[in-house]
Amino acid sequence: MLTQETIVDIHVRHRQGDSIRAIAKELDLSRNTVRRYLRNKSLKPGYCERPKTITKLDDYKAYIIERINAAKPHWIPATVLLNEIQQRGYSGGITQLKLFTSPFKQPALDPIVRFETPSGRQMQVDFTTIIRGKVKIKAFVATLGYSRASYVRFSLYEKQDDWLRGIEEAMIYFGGVPQEILFDNAKAIMIERDAYGEGEHKWNAKLLEQSVKYGYKARACRPYRAKTKGKVERFNSYLKQSYITPLVATMNQLGLTLTVDIANAHVGPWLADVAHQRIHGTTGIKPQVLLDQERHDLLPLPAPSMPVIVSNLSATPMPVESLQHPLAIYDRLLEVRL
Repeated sequence: MLTQETIVDIHVRHRQGDSIRAIAKELDLSRNTVRRYLRNKSLKPGYCERPKTITKLDDYKAYIIERINAAKPHWIPATVLLNEIQQRGYSGGITQLKLFTSPFKQPALDPIVRFETPSGRQMQVDFTTIIRGKVKIKAFVATLGYSRASYVRFSLYEKQDDWLRGIEEAMIYFGGVPQEILFDNAKAIMIERDAYGEGEHKWNAKLLEQSVKYGYKARACRPYRAKTKGKVERFNSYLKQSYITPLVATMNQLGLTLTVDIANAHVGPWLADVAHQRIHGTTGIKPQVLLDQERHDLLPLPAPSMPVIVSNLSATPMPVESLQHPLAIYDRLLEVRL
């Protein structure tokens, strides 16, 4: 294929006295080609487009772009998109998927180094706010420091009762009690920091009752030390990217709005089948594998005085009378595995 530089070389050689035969031989061109460019100095090289390479991803690119657009301004991770297109028949790998989606993605933040704790020692708890358009809901998140296994419960508020119920349900979900629970400076559960001296805080009375009942020690992370509680905060980001964003994208496509009930209905299977089955970026092991080990080091649960129902261990169907859309819409929503 001729380049502009080759054409210039043809004209320069000709002006320097080289014959058409000599130029053609030197540049490995036909004499007719040399003549054509010498006769028409304005003639530009013609480039032929390379034939497009057919890849296994081609049939799924429209779907991927649709999902990316539906999730904006948030991002669906490549691992989630891979799972979705695999369910639709994709047999390729994740590398070409990442290459295709990378131009659409915003730069990632630098990773944060985590503090490690022994098995059974610590559970970190937090509330994170989820805003999607006009919808604003809360998510209580509890993460075991050793296994990185997590529990999630969605609500409209983060009041005292929401904290206490979330903590109780998390311990039941994990099958035991950690030695300590690490909190942030939530006003709903901490009345005054360092009230009785450095590190001796004044806690909410009901929280103290719960800690006595279950046998855990309440701890507060130090101010301006976000890394101390980084495990649960990192999971908050993962929850929003890998669960909330794909769910909201699906609901946008169906013309539905995110609600607390829908978020809770799907999060149990997602935790069991996706979050706890992923290879964790820090430990390099599935959280479920480490959770099976950590359960042996958790303190036993007290005998319940009355049954406690954990709200989102499984996807419980909503009563038909509570649905605000045709059943076919919800059937389509339930077909999506997050």
